[in-house]
Amino acid sequence: MGDFSFVPNNSIFKNREALLEEWTPDDLVGRDEELSQYHAALQPVINKETPSNIFLYGKSGVGKTAATRYLLRTLQTDATNVPGLALTMIEVNCDGLNTSYQVAVKLVNELREPGRQISNTGYPQASVYEFLFDELDACEGTVLIVLDEVDHIEDDSLLYKLPRARSNADITDARLGVIGISNDLDFRNQLSSKVRSSLCEKEVSFSAYDADELRLVLEQRERVAFQDDVLEDGVVSMCAAYGAKDSGDARKALDLLLEAGDVARENGAETVTEQHVEDARERVQTDQVVEGIQNYSQHGKLVLYALTLLHERGETPARTREVVDAYRNVAHSEGMSPVSERSVRDYIGELAQLGIASSAEHNRGKGGGKYKEHRLEQSIAAIRSGLSTLLDSN
Repeated sequence: MGDFSFVPNNSIFKNREALLEEWTPDDLVGRDEELSQYHAALQPVINKETPSNIFLYGKSGVGKTAATRYLLRTLQTDATNVPGLALTMIEVNCDGLNTSYQVAVKLVNELREPGRQISNTGYPQASVYEFLFDELDACEGTVLIVLDEVDHIEDDSLLYKLPRARSNADITDARLGVIGISNDLDFRNQLSSKVRSSLCEKEVSFSAYDADELRLVLEQRERVAFQDDVLEDGVVSMCAAYGAKDSGDARKALDLLLEAGDVARENGAETVTEQHVEDARERVQTDQVVEGIQNYSQHGKLVLYALTLLHERGETPARTREVVDAYRNVAHSEGMSPVSERSVRDYIGELAQLGIASSAEHNRGKGGGKYKEHRLEQSIAAIRSGLSTLLDSN
């Protein structure tokens, strides 16, 4: 049996934590335009004026939360140099809080001391708002409320009330500003016009990182995370290029660089090479595929299982009709009523969007009509791992 004792090994990493999502750098690179707009929107705070309500939007992993933490940290430090400026900041992530009521309770409890906090149920909504406005007024000075992932709130009530609390005289002593952050690019359009006009006084749109911006982000982290000269030339550029291709998401690029370092360390290598990046990419993609399948709906999994069986029998690319027939057999064998052919087509389309399968349209020529053929795009090992709960029951 091998030796499985643990011995510190720092030949690759100096501070591996610097590649994790929650690490906030001293300064933010690759987001100059967005930071400039955001900074201008926050300027009234330092002037002891009523803050603007600010709405940030952009896809996941493009720096919205990082920019907020970075600028608010700077603002808090600089506010201490302004006589008479009292500044309170509250940040709430709305993921898992899907009603205005739940978010309002969370805000009240963030502002109150332990022992005075309220429960999640049992109060009329109007009372909870009253508690909230009383607590905000008690802060006096300027209060900034950050609502991250604000698109999780399913009703408009709080998003209408908070930004208008000053004009509606719900609060009289405090100067309140609301910062809403959303990954859902369409969320802003779904808001009622009265909410949009008050919540979105200032808007900052965060675009996807391009490869050059991602390279700056990775180089900044590399200096802190890795030992000197352990990354071979081309490693950072390669991770940045893959990240830009993967929807410009900095988290994915950082995950890839972290995984490449891990692969190098596991192999006992003294440097991180482009081959380690390739190996890491395969591993990360497999993890993403497995996670994507595990979170997929039951019938979606059955459609994928049907396509997998066809692939293993050497019968792919398969026409839609063949996938539908195979799916029906699988559904019956699982004791489930099959969904409609149209639904199966929708599931095949979703699998293509997830990058798990691909579809190609063919034309038989004049009068022959069109048909689609479908095939798997990921390794059977990854797909079977994602489908393991379904397959284990067989």
